[in-house]
Order: sequence, then structure tokens, then C-alpha cells
Amino acid sequence: MASSQLVVVCLFVASAVTVTMNGGAQAQAQPIVPAVISFGDSTVDVGNNNYLPGAVFKADYAPYGQGFARHKATGRFSDGKIVTDITAETLGFESYAPPYLSPQASGKNLLTGANFASAASSYYDDTAAMYDAITLTQQLKYYKEYQSKLAAVAGRARARAILGDALYVVSTGTGDFLQNYYHNASLSHRYDVEQYTDLLVGIFSGFANELYRLGARRIGVTSMPPLGCLPASIRLYGDGKGACVPRLNRDAETFNAKLNATVKALKRRHADLKLAILDIYTPLRKLAQDPAAYGFADARGTCCRTGTAKTRVYLCNPTTAGTCRNASSYVFFDAVHPSEAANVFIAESTVDAGIELVT
Repeated sequence: MASSQLVVVCLFVASAVTVTMNGGAQAQAQPIVPAVISFGDSTVDVGNNNYLPGAVFKADYAPYGQGFARHKATGRFSDGKIVTDITAETLGFESYAPPYLSPQASGKNLLTGANFASAASSYYDDTAAMYDAITLTQQLKYYKEYQSKLAAVAGRARARAILGDALYVVSTGTGDFLQNYYHNASLSHRYDVEQYTDLLVGIFSGFANELYRLGARRIGVTSMPPLGCLPASIRLYGDGKGACVPRLNRDAETFNAKLNATVKALKRRHADLKLAILDIYTPLRKLAQDPAAYGFADARGTCCRTGTAKTRVYLCNPTTAGTCRNASSYVFFDAVHPSEAANVFIAESTVDAGIELVT
């Protein structure tokens, strides 16, 4: 979707939330939803792993955050904003929901939502446990705790209204393949890809049903990205030609097809549930296959220098100084996560699904 279309959507949001007062004066615009609540992995983690001493994956060091406010690492796995930051701004928020484990997740800050995501978390709790991340099961427990804290701050009636109108984002699953299935012989022998994707999508279905039971009515779930086009995947599973790995992309497509069918089934089951897939597969594959067509120079390299051993193959190497001169010319900041510029492109591409959720 072109940037001009995003501007149109922003204008739509602004007009939808502006309140006209006596004499034609206008009150300050309010966000179109009262809160944004996020679950998942490093794609939406805004710093929870900073508070986990044993977490394997963290982004609390330079060069992460070099393009963010105060040019400081926050725990986001990018040079700057991630997709949920951009979405929150588009919805009219002036600040972002805090990581739930941080001291900021208290008092009135809880009114605009909370972020429960944890890098290396996945649908399958065993994947998260391997990397000392917050499992999806635990994220849901934290959410229930958040509900009680919100009621204490806002009162029960207002808390119910906030939770019912909030936008919920679920973004995870990449680690289930990259950090588990592809190098876990026991797991891959127990399940073929079809069976494994059934397992993962089944977990999502149960998670979405529980969110619905707890009051959620607007849920956006991201698709699986093109796994074979991630720089780490090309390095680990490619044939040395530097091209996307077709087998891995097919696995992502298998998952996405099953996710689509499950979302349709959930919507049939719950007539008052707004549930949409936020497709990140399509825009990220476009960028990976033809970056120049969208204003990018490089979709195979990474802006920061990544490590070579164990989990560091995925992340910026903290012992190596320096990054590319212009992060916005790179699709990927590290070997798994997009740059802020690519995140903007992805966010623009998911606007239509977003409108379905908030209108």
C-alpha cells in the first residue's frame, strides 16, 4: 500500500475521533480505541526481556534503538520503531503501551494497554522455555493479572469497557520454526510440517478463544513471515546462492493457509468478534524479492553486524562496533528483524485489516 493511502487512513482516524464542542471548538482528538494490548515474540517485544535475567534474546544494547527516541536501546529488535509502535501512532496514541514487566506498567499507564511480548516466545511453550522467554501461557496469566490491576485503577465498569474495545495484537510463531523445529530432530521426527502447523494453529485457536472469554472483541493476528527470506535462514539453510529458501517459505505458506481457515472458523463461532489476519508475509516477501522497487537497496545483508555462533547468528553482535550508514536502505536491521523503514512499509500494508478491526 502506498504511503499516500496511509495518510488517507490517518485522516480517517483523526476525523473519526475528533469531538466537536460548543461554538465549533474542537477538543483534543482521542485514540480510536482505548488501549493496545500485545502478545507474542520479538516482533512486538518492547522490553520485557530486559527484565528477565536468563533470557537468551535481548535488544538492550547498541546498535538497537539508534533511530528511536533518545537514540537508546529499549528492548525493541530494530533500529527504531516496530510495527505496533507505528500502529499505535496511526490510531492516535501519543505514547506506547509499556512492557508489562517494567516499572512503567503501573497506575494510569495501564489505561492505554500493556505489552506482554517476549523475544523467543512462540505458540509452542516448549520453544519459549528453551530460551527462558515468557511463554504464551504465562503471557495470558499476566494479562489476567493486568485485568485486576486495571480494575483497581479505573474501576470495574470502565476497565470492562477498555478491555472490550481495546485492540489486541498477537504476533508470534517464527521461533517455533527457526529456533526449534528446523534443528530439533526429536520434534521434526515426531511431527511433519502439516502436523506441526496444525499444532501451532490449534494453540492460537485456544488462545483466541480464551481472550474472547476474557472480554476481547478486536484481535489482530500476524501471519507467518516468509521464513526462507530472512537473512539468518539464508545463511543457515540456503545453498550458498544468497536467495530465499523455497522450502522454508512453503512451510510459512502452509501455516498461513491453516491460520486463515482457523480465523474464519473463529469468526463463525463468535458473531461479535472482530478477528483479522495482519498479513506480513506478502509485504516482507515483496521487499525481499525486489527491494529496489520499494526504495530499498539491500534485502540480503543486515544493517548491523551479526554474530556467527549459536543464537548470535540472529542478532546484532554486541562486541562489533558500527552499522550501515543508512538503516532505512536495508530491509533487515539484524538477521531476523526488519528495519524501521521496512516496518513502516509492513504497517502500511496491513492498514486495511486494521480498519476492519477498529471500525
